[in-house]
Amino acid sequence: MGLLRVASLTKVYSTLIANDGISMEVRPGEIHAVLGENGAGKSTLMKMIYGVTPPTSGQIIWEGRPVQIRSTAQARALGIGMVFQHFSLFESLTVLENTALALASNAHRPELSDQIAKISAHYGLPVHPDRLVHDLSVGERQRVEIIRCLLQKPRLLIMDEPTSVLSPSAIEKLFETLRTISREGCAILYISHKLDEIRSLCDTATILRAGRVTGSCIPRNETPQSLAKMMIGKEFDRPRRAPLASGERVLALNQCSKVAGSPFGVDLRGIHFSVQAGEILGIAGISGNGQNELCEILSGEVLADSADAIELLGAPIGLADVETRRSQGLAYVPEDRLSRGSVTSMSLAENLMLTGAIALGLAKGGMLQLSKASVMTQDCIDRFNVKASGPHAAAGSLSGGNLQKFIAGREMLQKPRVMICAQPTWGVDVGATAFIRQSLIDLARSGCAVIVISEELEELFEVSDRIAVLSQGRLSPVKPLSETTVEQIGLWMGGMWRESENATA
Repeated sequence: MGLLRVASLTKVYSTLIANDGISMEVRPGEIHAVLGENGAGKSTLMKMIYGVTPPTSGQIIWEGRPVQIRSTAQARALGIGMVFQHFSLFESLTVLENTALALASNAHRPELSDQIAKISAHYGLPVHPDRLVHDLSVGERQRVEIIRCLLQKPRLLIMDEPTSVLSPSAIEKLFETLRTISREGCAILYISHKLDEIRSLCDTATILRAGRVTGSCIPRNETPQSLAKMMIGKEFDRPRRAPLASGERVLALNQCSKVAGSPFGVDLRGIHFSVQAGEILGIAGISGNGQNELCEILSGEVLADSADAIELLGAPIGLADVETRRSQGLAYVPEDRLSRGSVTSMSLAENLMLTGAIALGLAKGGMLQLSKASVMTQDCIDRFNVKASGPHAAAGSLSGGNLQKFIAGREMLQKPRVMICAQPTWGVDVGATAFIRQSLIDLARSGCAVIVISEELEELFEVSDRIAVLSQGRLSPVKPLSETTVEQIGLWMGGMWRESENATA
């Protein structure tokens, strides 16, 4: 008998059918993948199972009897836990306080703090119980979600893109944990766009396309290419890089150091690199090693200690604010698309104007050109294949991957001289990932200097011309891609490079 079965489960939002007659079964101890491109209905299905949103029709059958899961508390009481792709954390509270809110028991603070520390250490998910969530990087917030879910000892564990911001060693440690949990009888519903992960970890897979089940398979019997074709219904092209032509130096950091503004932040120490027009510089690193701080000081959200610590087109901008840097051709795609990259309650057209009002000529005489913004937003939707009802759709109505494509497209439309991208394909399906990466390559070859900050080594080796590693606030030597390997960069992610090499190009 299956632990969980859904029968003809349907969810309709106004005129949008998010799930259309979904049926599938999950057995005890099974690791079951749910595959589909962005907007296929995966997250909606999981939210119905977890009690976040009620189904329009159909049944959820738990241990052989129909149930109506009206809340997440009821789901947890049944033994269903979920790790969300988009975090359900209160930013003004600590890790400990957020964890306590998710638990039914009234554990004493010291006892719960000790439990968090033990789970954190055991599963290789380091995070301090007393840290405020708003001080955490995206990767560290993901750790909090995983830790507090594991504390509940679920019988069915739903994991929505849990490894998006974990290092390869942490992913393998997580997989060991998940395999142990499944052997003990806990079923796992696993959503990921990393097809090698699916093949390595999962016993079975259900494929969704446009809200419907289109097939099932045993992942280990498939190739990444065949799984991708099942997901998107067609073959897709891998990104192609044109030869790099030498260009002028556009952006430079000159021994830039900065003390972190948060007690749990990472100090930047002597960061030194330059990027030329037409190239992509990849910066690897495990989350929480200074990526947030580097992005903040590059974008102007945090000012450097001196003007000449950062140069843009030969001019010192270390003390220039965000607006000044943007007016001089700098664009930025932050890693957190929900709280940093968009205002989810605003329309796509309004979100376009948030960063592009000046660069795209959407302000005239102090007045916003709303009709022009709508036309440009539709152009962004069309060019970057964003699944949205139109320019006036709320940003929060898009799936994570489609919102990511829109934010990246919004910045690229501004034809920047410098583009900074943090985790550009986090939580994005394989087809959209290839599209975004190719768009970044094309942007660079059009003369833009691009910096890609990512924990995905495959991504960095696919798009970068040169690559470096950020570890504990220090930058490794910058190497041409032809002069390094994945193995070397993996070692450097732990800070293992010779001090004598610590002089960058």
